[in-house]
Amino acid sequence: MLADKNIHFMAIEGTIGVGKTSLAHAICERWNAMFIEENFAENPFLPKFYENRSAYAFQTQLFFLLDRFKQLQNSALQSDLFHSLLVSDYTFDKDRIFASLNLTENELTMYDQVSNALNHDIRRPDYIVYLQASVPTLLKRIKGRGRAMEKTIDGNYLSDLQERYDHHFWHYTDAPVLIINTDKIDFVHNENHLQLVLDAVASCPSQTTYFVPEGD
Repeated sequence: MLADKNIHFMAIEGTIGVGKTSLAHAICERWNAMFIEENFAENPFLPKFYENRSAYAFQTQLFFLLDRFKQLQNSALQSDLFHSLLVSDYTFDKDRIFASLNLTENELTMYDQVSNALNHDIRRPDYIVYLQASVPTLLKRIKGRGRAMEKTIDGNYLSDLQERYDHHFWHYTDAPVLIINTDKIDFVHNENHLQLVLDAVASCPSQTTYFVPEGD
């Protein structure tokens, strides 16, 4: 379990294909936590976005923004006597990272107006685990999970996204961030690797910390 008992809301973050949902599931199963999972499959614009980013970026981002707001707002209202820890596989702030990459200047201005109106009512995580991986690793994992709509994702897009994620979480100050480089491990299929990650997460560093686990 977590070394810091004052942590009640943890977010697992990372770019496409890094394994954040898999880690969130593992944490919830082992630590009896309540899970908030991103509803990416319910976004009707997402498949079209991967086919034509410029045409469907704004609709895709706005759907995610409002859906994440609703999920996090509902979680704050829930009283769950059986779970002391809430785990999500995203942060509300991640939406702005994607928006800055995919929207035009005018679209981003309108997006920010909506986001700023919602932002002050959002529950913030007490602790963030940011999973990091190189672009070749991400492409391999995306290919391995075989989602049809993700076939068009290319290395340049992932590289731009990774740079924005890195900048955001290296400069994040609202909560401690544990950055885990996952290039040398496969915690989804290797139980020993998963335990390395769980032990690191449980340590609860009080400031931004970088961890590079070595696989066996």
